[in-house]
Amino acid sequence: MDTQYPFLATDWNSALVVVPHPDDIEFGAAGAVAAWTAAGKSVRYLLFTRGEAGIDGMVPEEAAKVREREQRESAAIVGVEQVEFLDYADGTIEATMDLRRTLVGALRRHRPELVVGFNHHDRYLSGRWNHPDHRATGRALLDAVGDCGNRWVHTDIGPEPWTGIRHVVIANSAQPTHAVDITDTFDLAVRSLEAHKAYLEGLNPPVTDVRGPLAALAGGVGERAGVRYAVAFEEIPR
Repeated sequence: MDTQYPFLATDWNSALVVVPHPDDIEFGAAGAVAAWTAAGKSVRYLLFTRGEAGIDGMVPEEAAKVREREQRESAAIVGVEQVEFLDYADGTIEATMDLRRTLVGALRRHRPELVVGFNHHDRYLSGRWNHPDHRATGRALLDAVGDCGNRWVHTDIGPEPWTGIRHVVIANSAQPTHAVDITDTFDLAVRSLEAHKAYLEGLNPPVTDVRGPLAALAGGVGERAGVRYAVAFEEIPR
């Protein structure tokens, strides 16, 4: 069997997952998060927006409340208790120094050993053009990982610099390199995505089947990793 994807290392205890929108984690990483928390690892979520521009038939003020609630419910399903929102405007994020500074502060505050970002490449794996929020936040995160351990950069941001990041991986990447076995947590991955009910119903066309597409994706990655179901990540060398 083709084992193109080696398994991601597990020599870490705490992770911070950083994405721009509610549902980004569930489209690609929630099964891995469930596997990690089941193994006793600490995982926290940091989201830039509340996804207020993501439901065409719902005004942003209402959508923000609904999507925050759905994200917290989704996180709880896979064992994540701490979900933080940074309140950037959905759909208009740019990779500015302000964004990078915000992320440096967050990394120094949360002090993760594993950092999980979202696809920062110009295109999705399918070849479609990537969302600008994904590109901006993903690239700013990679820059902030380099900054957070340097005490002479962003000297006005506390707390103390953090040099304990062991691994940086990108979910939903167009250039995957590693896998996480989610055979035992696949059902939790399905439930966590299904928790975004209002969002899925608001898409055009509405998404009515979550399990089928997730099984096809996870099954394909699993075949290349030698297991039934797996999630792929791109590891950025440290």
